[in-house]
Amino acid sequence: MTDSIRIAAWNVNSLKVRLPQVLRWLHDQELANKPIDALCLQELKLTDDKYPHKELEAAGYLSLVAGQKTYNGVAIIVRRAALAPMASDLETAFLNPVRNIPDHVDEQQRILAATVCFKGMQAIRLVSAYFPNGQSPDSDKFVYKLAWLDALSGWIRGELESHPRLVLLGDFNIAPTDIDVHDPAAWVGQNLVSPPERTAFGVLLSLGLHDSFRMFEQPPKTFSWWDYRMMGFRRNAGMRIDHILISDALKEKCVASKVDKEPRKWEQPSDHAPVIAEIQV
Repeated sequence: MTDSIRIAAWNVNSLKVRLPQVLRWLHDQELANKPIDALCLQELKLTDDKYPHKELEAAGYLSLVAGQKTYNGVAIIVRRAALAPMASDLETAFLNPVRNIPDHVDEQQRILAATVCFKGMQAIRLVSAYFPNGQSPDSDKFVYKLAWLDALSGWIRGELESHPRLVLLGDFNIAPTDIDVHDPAAWVGQNLVSPPERTAFGVLLSLGLHDSFRMFEQPPKTFSWWDYRMMGFRRNAGMRIDHILISDALKEKCVASKVDKEPRKWEQPSDHAPVIAEIQV
């Protein structure tokens, strides 16, 4: 039995391309005696039948998937060794799964939720989320983003009533404050930082969720995404748009939260880095 579990989110920007990095990262964390017990992936860019179940199962992980060809797609991956004894297969590892926001018509695969029973602790509801980008505040895609955010907050409100021990994590495509942006002045009025998006982020917090990263002292200019262009990562010209929001019931049990920049340094990386929260048993 472990004293805590580590939950992570990572926009891999194509799992077909990035599977070696995911397996390497999970293996490295195990070697460091800091295993990832649940990993929520975003932007899989592949259909369910193309998902690498076999490779991940060989590494000791079970997966729940909501895939989509070419775009979007989310998954929840759990470490077999971290599961309670009764959670031994796909049906028992992921309870009450939900794919997409109920009653919100959307062909894009952006939401996947399930309840997971870890060893030595009460079950946790995990919601892997890939928020729409929005493109620009004057576009139809931005209108779609705001409608999606409104639907999400309404659904999460109900989820919290049914599942008080909840974690909402993934690529939010929202930088909540100016300290989450490398150059706030250059981004004024743009997508990812606009007042309506930040207001929507605040609505999620008002439901009883907490930005785990900001619960702890953090190094300045810590970001989770860097543009491939203009040497964005080398210059640390990034933004913190990947988040782990934890519910009131889990707040006091969260003992750490961080961004792991190491995989962003690897060859052919995702433009996002994994974000991690540690929750005590």
